[in-house]
Amino acid sequence: MIKVLIGKKGTGKTKTLIASVTDAAANAQGDLVFISSDTKRHMYDIPHKVRMVDTSAFVLKVYDEFYGFICGLLSNNFDISHMYIDSMYKIVEDQQTGLEKFFKDIEALSNQYNIDFMFTMSMDEADAPEYLKKYL
Repeated sequence: MIKVLIGKKGTGKTKTLIASVTDAAANAQGDLVFISSDTKRHMYDIPHKVRMVDTSAFVLKVYDEFYGFICGLLSNNFDISHMYIDSMYKIVEDQQTGLEKFFKDIEALSNQYNIDFMFTMSMDEADAPEYLKKYL
């Protein structure tokens, strides 16, 4: 399953994402991963059993690189059942190029390994590309 939370900055996307992480941490059978460009900001909001990954130490210029990054995390831990990615546009430098392919690849990964993904993206819902609307 893939879920994308879209809204303008300050509309509560991260708060909703953290609530979902907290709920899943109490009930999930597998491991959970929270990916952000600034994990220090949420350090006390995320349950300790959730692995927090800070992408600020890595230069992820395009979505293919971010997809490889996610695959690297999965190859290291086959017990991951949920991945939460906060502020996609702050993680990848090129915000639009390759985004559609990225979501197709993530959908295939989700189906193959039975992993739930949740993303937050800052944009007006009316401006969301058609390929993203099925994940809203």
